[in-house]
Amino acid sequence: MSPQHNLVLVTGATGQQGGATARRLLADGRAVRALVRDPSAPAARALAAAGAELAVGDFDAPGTLPAALAGATALFAVPPAAHGPQGWDVDLEARRGIALVDAARAAGVEQIVFTGIASFHGDDHTWGAGGKHRIEAAVAASGTRYTLLRPVRFMENYLMRGLPVDGIVDGVHRHLFPADRPMKVIALADIADIAALAFADPDRWHGKTLELAGDAPTPPAAAEAISRATGHPIRYQELDETAAAELGDAIAQAWRLMRTTGGWRADIAAVREIHPGLRTFDAWLAETGAAQIKSLMDSDSVANAR
Repeated sequence: MSPQHNLVLVTGATGQQGGATARRLLADGRAVRALVRDPSAPAARALAAAGAELAVGDFDAPGTLPAALAGATALFAVPPAAHGPQGWDVDLEARRGIALVDAARAAGVEQIVFTGIASFHGDDHTWGAGGKHRIEAAVAASGTRYTLLRPVRFMENYLMRGLPVDGIVDGVHRHLFPADRPMKVIALADIADIAALAFADPDRWHGKTLELAGDAPTPPAAAEAISRATGHPIRYQELDETAAAELGDAIAQAWRLMRTTGGWRADIAAVREIHPGLRTFDAWLAETGAAQIKSLMDSDSVANAR
């Protein structure tokens, strides 16, 4: 199959980063093929309705990848995470990602934009980023034009439910971040915007590693901003080291790195230079965040009143 000049295969397309990037590329007029496991899932159907082509594939069935990549000239790769009760399976994550990169190279893909995870100052290979670093190395060695994105915590994580940290439960945001230090965050739409810049000009962004953050409120300040924007009182609870250790070795290591390394190295001013529309936390709340959080909190209030 001959390459389609505009066609980008997006992995993780029914998830957060992949979905945001697929929608942004479609809005820009790019042809998008979304890799999905279940084309009948609501998120997959929504992408198809927006104009994306669906390709059925699975990282654990690498034989499905060549057909998904056939004819594509570019790839947006979200790490095929492998996380279970014992923490990150970095070997499985790396195998999945490297298999995708190998399949892309064999298919003649000309550009890869890979989104991993932000790095701390100093050595952070001792926690769950190890698998992503190995995928980054494979991307860099692939012979394609490539860009590596490393986003910090998503602003949208306030919408998460059912996890031991993050999200908002009973008016409390519980996390590892030190309460008295800035907490770097970024909106998913900004990751998508920056990925779109890379796809629009592969030569300019070739070989670049971009640490991405959009704002850095302290966790209590972010909670106060949410309270003002939603009318629901929110407070921040900082986990201590013992509580973090109870959640697993990787969580405990992240807790320590946040306090011993000076935090994530992303330079917000530098990101704003390449993307002047970079959203602050307040801007994200005003645009979409507050309404979504308020909807969840309103539903919780109704449920608790029953």
